[in-house]
Amino acid sequence: MIISASRRTDIPALYGEWFMNRVRAGWCAVPNPMNARRVSHVSLQPGEVDAIVFWSKDPAPLLPHLDELDSMGFRYYFLFTLNDYPGKLEPNVPSLDERLETFLDLSRCTGPLRVVWRYDPIIISNVTTFDYHAERFARIAAELKGATRRVVVSFVDYYRKTERRLGGLEREGFEFDRQAESSEHVPAFLKELASIARKRDMEMFTCAEDRDYAECGVPPGRCIDDQLMNKLWPLQLGYKKDPYQRDLCLCAVSKDIGVSDTCTQGCTYCYSTVSNEVARRRCEQHDPTSPALWGRSAPDDEPVESHPRQMRLLK
Repeated sequence: MIISASRRTDIPALYGEWFMNRVRAGWCAVPNPMNARRVSHVSLQPGEVDAIVFWSKDPAPLLPHLDELDSMGFRYYFLFTLNDYPGKLEPNVPSLDERLETFLDLSRCTGPLRVVWRYDPIIISNVTTFDYHAERFARIAAELKGATRRVVVSFVDYYRKTERRLGGLEREGFEFDRQAESSEHVPAFLKELASIARKRDMEMFTCAEDRDYAECGVPPGRCIDDQLMNKLWPLQLGYKKDPYQRDLCLCAVSKDIGVSDTCTQGCTYCYSTVSNEVARRRCEQHDPTSPALWGRSAPDDEPVESHPRQMRLLK
């Protein structure tokens, strides 16, 4: 079984104490996002977990616990989202310099193959133009040379909840290009980013894009990546696409242990958080000793679901 921690919220940045309590206990509870009365009890026993994939914009709070995770025998890698956006788009993340230092510290702890840089999502606007991204990407890539071996990029998706928040910024002068991905500039833009990445010894991949940009030097990739895990550890995992993700998402099957509407970073483009007010309230109500990050930790009137060990298949 692969544990995703988490697409729904930033566990390393905000809920590291809870996470460490749960791995020590050997299990956690995960309310079903569509029906809170259904609660999965997920094993976090090292022998039952093939690997943990951490998603974070600021994993610094988890760094002091990595030695303990190592001593318990866990395998893990990080998907570190690192952009350089104006504060209006990412209001509650540390400064770029702080996040760069965290990235370098994390890489020193784990090695560069276990820290994947996500330059994601790419938002094209009158403030964040193609040239803006090329310049910022080049600066970050220069700082991260030797600290990572791969970078993942994708363009923003304008979901209804994303539109609502970005619409507020449009009233403040932002002009978002909702058709940017189909622009004639995209192939040259991605070729430029890929060239920058190669010069810094990084492979570049796209994430869940409509178009295949392999001809630009940017093939489709997957964030929950069985091939990377097999390269890092002698797992011999077989690939099965996660059926609960978008059709274009190539991620392998995993079990996400997060809860939506609990991230307080307030990024205006966020796909998971519907209400920042609800997220703040839930974060305040969070109990780090609870089996669940937030919400029910046991079922009400419906049966508990267990999550079986992911089947390993020889290639």
